[in-house]
Amino acid sequence: MQRLKKIGTITPKHSKDIAHSRLGIGFEKLDRDAFDPEKAYDKIAALGVKWARIQSGWQKTEKERGVYDFAWLDAIVDNLISRGLIPWMCLCYGNELYTPEAAEVFGAVGCPPIHTEEERQAWHSYVKACAAHYKGRIEYFEVWNEPDGGWCWKYGPNPVELGEFTVATAKAVKEGNPDAKVIGGSVCSKNLCYVQQALDTGMGEAVDAFTFHEYTPNETSIPETVAAYGALCRKYNPNIEIIQGESGSQSKSGGHGALWSQGWNEDKQARQLARHTMIDLTTPVKFTSYFSCMDMIEALNGKKGDKQSWLDFGYFGVLGAQFDENGFPIGTYEPKPSYRALQTIASIFAEDFEVCDLPIFTWRFNSPWIGGIDCQEASMISCGFRKPNGSEAYVYWNSTNLHTTRFESTASYQIANDHCDDIKLVNLLDGSVYEIGPDILERTSDKSVTLKNVPITDYPLLITFGDFIEFERL
Repeated sequence: MQRLKKIGTITPKHSKDIAHSRLGIGFEKLDRDAFDPEKAYDKIAALGVKWARIQSGWQKTEKERGVYDFAWLDAIVDNLISRGLIPWMCLCYGNELYTPEAAEVFGAVGCPPIHTEEERQAWHSYVKACAAHYKGRIEYFEVWNEPDGGWCWKYGPNPVELGEFTVATAKAVKEGNPDAKVIGGSVCSKNLCYVQQALDTGMGEAVDAFTFHEYTPNETSIPETVAAYGALCRKYNPNIEIIQGESGSQSKSGGHGALWSQGWNEDKQARQLARHTMIDLTTPVKFTSYFSCMDMIEALNGKKGDKQSWLDFGYFGVLGAQFDENGFPIGTYEPKPSYRALQTIASIFAEDFEVCDLPIFTWRFNSPWIGGIDCQEASMISCGFRKPNGSEAYVYWNSTNLHTTRFESTASYQIANDHCDDIKLVNLLDGSVYEIGPDILERTSDKSVTLKNVPITDYPLLITFGDFIEFERL
């Protein structure tokens, strides 16, 4: 960015000041008391995201047969809503009152109540009560979490079991609140056969939405994933919504959970978040949820009474913390670079926008700045956006390997646009707004320009035309 003049910074938007958004954050694992939500509420709302995924915690809610104590969950739901967020609830996990296997598992994770009539009826009653209790506060209820993974379906993943369980759970949700929407899937593996077998049980007609999880350092596969799941699910329900329920990366190595073996740091995490979030916004997902708000224990394979088995830290959070001897985050929960990246994107892409084609050609010129020729790699990604006020934007980056390449180069574009008199460049990692000077911008007419040797990096930059952004001038 050395040749550009910084003129300001993107203005952060608070969740309560945003009517709707396609961006969300994970607020999970409070059924296992994985962090202190009181320290996180205000910082998460200040991100400007809208959706917050929470987990219902059957075992924490029903500690006496037939008695539901929602007080702990009410506090979470009400705190999120009061700050302008929309909680959506994953119905999980098991309960040792009805399932003997759950008594051995920390948090009863991965013990679905499917084997006896007593289990199934207890789950039905709980789900019905939960949906009724949160009528008017929660609309979307998701059935289970990552059932295609052995850690969350400890009897061995089985698509028919999942499908039948989802159909029964959907019935209970609708009995509790006929206006509620049911989400199925929550799958973490790319296995269309598994999903199809689950949908064939009647699940396809029983759900209103389908969620998938995709943890990857290479975001280029996401459009194909969304298209494939959408095409399959619409065979059963033409109005089904597709939701990206979890994605993310770690901020350091040595942790547990998805992508744990890769060499992560805070900078790579921020770039992965920006790339993945922006490519999600180019797809028709209803919303995309980043996992997660906090560094915390993974708590998926723990054994009750064996603390070491669940001291398995994941460093996915946009907020970081220190941990005590019991694995609980202590001190002040501090924002990482990924926090600012998500805050910047959430503020720019709040409210309405559409994905659109823009009249832009990628050109190649000699580029003295890099001592060579402009980048025109096959790995370059770009997309256009338009807001209702007629303003437009063009996001672009070079999707190089996050772990092996730190990429900086230049690119050139010929552009026809009605707002050629108001062009800016935004760094989506930190929200910096730049003026594009005459050494880069060449006007060819009132409505067309050529941008010569504009910066291109391995994280998204945004060229804006007109009143697309709100920013604070220096």
